[in-house]
Amino acid sequence: MEKKLVLLSIPGLREKDVAQMRHLRDRFAGGEIAELTPSFPCVTCPVQANMTTGVLPSRHGVVANGFYWRERRQVEMWTSPNECIERPQLWDLLSHREGGTTTAVWFPLHAKGCEADYVCTPAPIHNPDGSETLWCYTRPLELYGQLREELGDFPLQHYWGPMANIRSTAWIAASAVRAARRWQPDFFYIYLPHLDYAAQRNGPDSDAAQKAVAELDDVIGRLIDGMTEAYTAPVLWLAAGEYAIGPVDHVLFPNRLLRDAGLLAVRDQDGVEYLDLQTSRAIAMVDHQFSHIYVTDGQTETVRRVVELFRNQPGVAEVLCGDQRERYWLDHPRSGEVIVISAPNSWQAYYWWFDDSRAPPFARTVDIHRKPGYDPVELFFDQTNKCIPLDAGLVKGSHGAPATEPWQRTVLMASEPLRLPSRPLKDTDVFHIVLNHFGVALER
Repeated sequence: MEKKLVLLSIPGLREKDVAQMRHLRDRFAGGEIAELTPSFPCVTCPVQANMTTGVLPSRHGVVANGFYWRERRQVEMWTSPNECIERPQLWDLLSHREGGTTTAVWFPLHAKGCEADYVCTPAPIHNPDGSETLWCYTRPLELYGQLREELGDFPLQHYWGPMANIRSTAWIAASAVRAARRWQPDFFYIYLPHLDYAAQRNGPDSDAAQKAVAELDDVIGRLIDGMTEAYTAPVLWLAAGEYAIGPVDHVLFPNRLLRDAGLLAVRDQDGVEYLDLQTSRAIAMVDHQFSHIYVTDGQTETVRRVVELFRNQPGVAEVLCGDQRERYWLDHPRSGEVIVISAPNSWQAYYWWFDDSRAPPFARTVDIHRKPGYDPVELFFDQTNKCIPLDAGLVKGSHGAPATEPWQRTVLMASEPLRLPSRPLKDTDVFHIVLNHFGVALER
């Protein structure tokens, strides 16, 4: 009988971090470690989709952490449902395997609605009768109530924002152990996000980031002990670093450039400026170290103007349009007509205003779903003034740019020898390694 398999998906995990993680090293001693190259864009949702579908964005449709829906002229960050993934994921395929394979999925961002047997993911459920909000979607539905009784509410305020810390990752690990004790699923995917926070705030090699590595290792130690007890029989462990975070000292403001060029429009309301999605000719959805620029007027000349606008900007490494997007498998209808890619030392902020007094109120709050792009400045919420300082220069670490340098790569670890391919591994290889373990062979 094949072993059960636990896959840990760990953003920011580098080989140099593993050297400091005693519990992780002990569990994987005698196994294998290989360099893993994340595929561009090297950010959460696309990389998780790469690892769990075995294909790249042009085929699974997850081109960023958020989308601009042209037909509705709406932006959407971090809320896209599982239906946005256009290819079957690991748990979908395994659930249909002859003989049945039970699967558990813990905290990937597109888990709600997937075909896994057991699910836990941050998706607030607002009860129509006005009773209290539940902070996680679970399958079975009653599971969250049971977890609350044992562990308390999921600490959502510690999952992202200025209070983000080890408590959320510790809750994820502890709840996964409880699920394993109850069901012992054949395949268990667990997302452990803790290394994301300090590395972006303070830089990937800062003292705070090194402390985070130690904190995560302690949680992994408890997770391993709990899973070992829960499963009783030996388990194959895999650990995949989603992407690496690098130091940054420059920030680009694509929407300000578009506004200066007369392509982006704003509307004034109560003395502040809101993005006008109805009349703008081009807007940028920024995401760490890249942006999708949507040319809403559909004009070839506007596309050309956007390309020329960004081509020689400081901090910009590449500007792609049309067939050039195929270079990174981003030739998908959800992609922008133009894609702007940062140099490794630069990142991109969504700001469109030039005077901070004109910024919309949500700019100074932790409000990840209303902003047209990812906003790491939320990590710097000022507790004294009860607001976010609108200073993008505070951010010291980022990711997303193509992994062309060794320090932009991560690791894939296995707790026993798997005879991993000698070629450099990519995130899509994780999919095939898991399926091969369960005897499922698909054409690449």
